[in-house]
Amino acid sequence: QVQLQESGGGLVQAGGSLRLSCAASGINFNIFTMGWYRQAPGKQRESVATITSSSRTNYADFVKGRFTISRDNAKKAVYLQMNSLKPEDTAIYYCAAQILSNAYWGQGTQVTVSS
Repeated sequence: QVQLQESGGGLVQAGGSLRLSCAASGINFNIFTMGWYRQAPGKQRESVATITSSSRTNYADFVKGRFTISRDNAKKAVYLQMNSLKPEDTAIYYCAAQILSNAYWGQGTQVTVSS
């Protein structure tokens, strides 16, 4: 059974930082592209950052220079370090594991940035 469990969300003031973690189980973690996505109220889910099995990263323009994605294959975990947070970063953040046409999702963790 595939499980992706996010943690690390919370309430933070604008300009602050949070580090999200996602622990995976039930998959051959090393071969999956891992990603962070977010969905704000009334908006569609959007990609924030992805990291391939070879640790090549890709970021949405709106987080470049502020967020960093990383992975630890030994721990089967992926992280999102979020710095210089803005109120518009408020959303539910989801972890995803993707390979070919398959995708698995976590339940999400709420991030709220106050102004």
